[in-house]
Amino acid sequence: MDVPHLEFTLSLLRELPAGRNFAWSPYSVAAALGIASAGARGRTYDELASAIAPNGDLGEVAAVLARSARIDGPPGGDGAEMAVANDLWMQGGLAFSEEFQKTVLSWPGGALHTADFAGDPDGARQEINRDVERTTRGLIKDLLADGTIHRDVAAVIVNALYMKVAWLNVFERTITKPASFHAPSGTRQVPMMRQSEHFGYTEGHGWRMATLPTEGDAMVDVLLPDGDLAAAERALTADVLGSLYADRGEAKLDLALPRFRIEGAAILNEPLQALGVNEAFTREADFSAITEEMRIWIDQVVHKAVLTVDERGFEGAAATAVVMMPMSLDLSTPVPFLVDRPFLVIVRHQQTGAVYFVARVIEP
Repeated sequence: MDVPHLEFTLSLLRELPAGRNFAWSPYSVAAALGIASAGARGRTYDELASAIAPNGDLGEVAAVLARSARIDGPPGGDGAEMAVANDLWMQGGLAFSEEFQKTVLSWPGGALHTADFAGDPDGARQEINRDVERTTRGLIKDLLADGTIHRDVAAVIVNALYMKVAWLNVFERTITKPASFHAPSGTRQVPMMRQSEHFGYTEGHGWRMATLPTEGDAMVDVLLPDGDLAAAERALTADVLGSLYADRGEAKLDLALPRFRIEGAAILNEPLQALGVNEAFTREADFSAITEEMRIWIDQVVHKAVLTVDERGFEGAAATAVVMMPMSLDLSTPVPFLVDRPFLVIVRHQQTGAVYFVARVIEP
């Protein structure tokens, strides 16, 4: 498990909208900011690197993201699909560093595009949105809202991510029945999937965690707190989660898990500033490794994500845009694991530990 990436995931999670359903992709955000960091210098670079890789090395995190950019399924199977795009959209006529362009191309799915931000900003916005929609198989629409792109934009860095993976052991749809889920707004009936099978399992530090295997190199952790989710989530650290992963064994679980679809959308400027990324959003920013023709800074970091879990598996998509402006174990009796109250879901890469998605499920 890559600890810096896990620390980034949990640190930013604490700054995102709380108390309601929300899904986001640490992978997508880290990739988009990682590319921007490659063009930063001085304090601008230091602040970005410290946020993305707390107490770690930004290059190591970038390597983890690159290694986890594919999820291989069984030979001849169709149980795992993944698409990753990392795009740099540049205002035509501006001089962008060749070294930075090579860096973008070195990322999984790296591509370069020119755009007419100055002459047709809304047309450029729609073109970026269409490209994101294609990569995410139509799940992320209109990443950039009206007015996000205007004549002064110099560049936009975009990461788009799509995943669709089948469970190693699918849930029988005929067994899914309405059952009670105890949400803050009250108890209500939700479609509850059920399965009695061997899963990764551990408990401790105020959590119970079941890990569902898939047909690809992705794993899905369902974290059920002993008490209130909001309080437990605030106390969840990389050390605690790392300890749960390290202590995980195997148990036969009588698992009951809601079928759900969770979405999320946010402007990440303030959450990132809470993590210490400040200079990048000001006119003091140093992105001179992107272009020396003018000083540029980050205007907005826009993010959208969706995660769907059903009987067959999960499907997730996310996109992040960095808009840049110029200045110029077996048990005889199965362990009950009834997910009937708010919980967290983490989708991660098995080998590297890269976190693709985090979803807070309050009202499935």
